[in-house]
Amino acid sequence: MEIKNAKQLPEEFIWQDTVGLITKSLGAAGGSQKIYVNIDYVPPKAYSTKYHSHSQQEEFFMILSGTGTLRLQDKKCSVRQGDFFAKPSAQNIAHTFYNSGNEVLVILDVGTNEKEDTCYYPDEDVYMQKSNEQRRVFRGSNDDLSWTSEPNQAK
Repeated sequence: MEIKNAKQLPEEFIWQDTVGLITKSLGAAGGSQKIYVNIDYVPPKAYSTKYHSHSQQEEFFMILSGTGTLRLQDKKCSVRQGDFFAKPSAQNIAHTFYNSGNEVLVILDVGTNEKEDTCYYPDEDVYMQKSNEQRRVFRGSNDDLSWTSEPNQAK
């Protein structure tokens, strides 16, 4: 075991998008296997993620600094430093944070690492399925309602 510092994280544990959203993967950098621990830095007028839910992954969030708006199950509420909540798995609880403030919104994001999980993005009716170390993305509108698992179905 080695003590690490979030300000001196190797680049492989830092993700950044084009608008300046930054995620530091502290759990991965520290060698965690069953949980992830991230710190998300959300710039003003940006989202933390697309609005989504998980089938298996449980999550916990705490606002470390800044202010923003949490969209949780299509309700919007203001969040600020010290606010926290947990999202149990398999309950279709969708969420996203929006930085409606003027400074960076910093969020502690902790959750379980699941080998099998399906994220549902209700605004787009898109599923992202993680299984056997592969990801598959498909739209709910592409459902094949004629398919059956019945092995002896009449033709």
